[in-house]
Amino acid sequence: MTDDWTADTLAAIGPRLRAAREQRGATLTGVGRATGISLSTLSRIETGRRKPTLEVLLQLAKAYEVSLDELAGTAPPAAAAGPRTPVPRRSGTEKAVLPLTRYVGGLHAHKHVLPAVDTPPARPRQVSHDGYEWLCVLYGRLWLALGEQDLVLSAGDVAEFDTRTAHGVANAGPGGPVEYLIMFGPQGERLRSRTPAS
Repeated sequence: MTDDWTADTLAAIGPRLRAAREQRGATLTGVGRATGISLSTLSRIETGRRKPTLEVLLQLAKAYEVSLDELAGTAPPAAAAGPRTPVPRRSGTEKAVLPLTRYVGGLHAHKHVLPAVDTPPARPRQVSHDGYEWLCVLYGRLWLALGEQDLVLSAGDVAEFDTRTAHGVANAGPGGPVEYLIMFGPQGERLRSRTPAS
């Protein structure tokens, strides 16, 4: 761990850990099984409600195949200045996730791309975790399974939900890829709409 690491860095590392996990297509449950870290601990770290220990960080850095400095955002400028390119998930779905926010803590955003499909997909596998999420479809048709509900969202459609509700997404295709934005925040976070007075 470098001298650049501070208590604030440790406290705000959650979003980077979540981004690293999502880039690899891993779920909290899968990471927990692979590392032996409890699901509740992983969730609390990602949402900033718990500071990770060095031992936990080392386990997660190994699982996500990144350095500790990359997780903390203290990597040398030459490494951090490279172009942002989507990292294909390793789960076989070919989904790509591109982090859009480089700071840590609070709200953070990602762009997701689901590849085109030739046949109607199965109902998306659902997960749940602490947090709150806003989703906006940019292109294509996205199947959002939210609890018992099934929604098909098209370009321009938005959804927001408490991520403790089981949720999952899939390309509602056939007909091309799906691109969408996700903003994720801590439990209880809400976006505030402000418009100028007329």
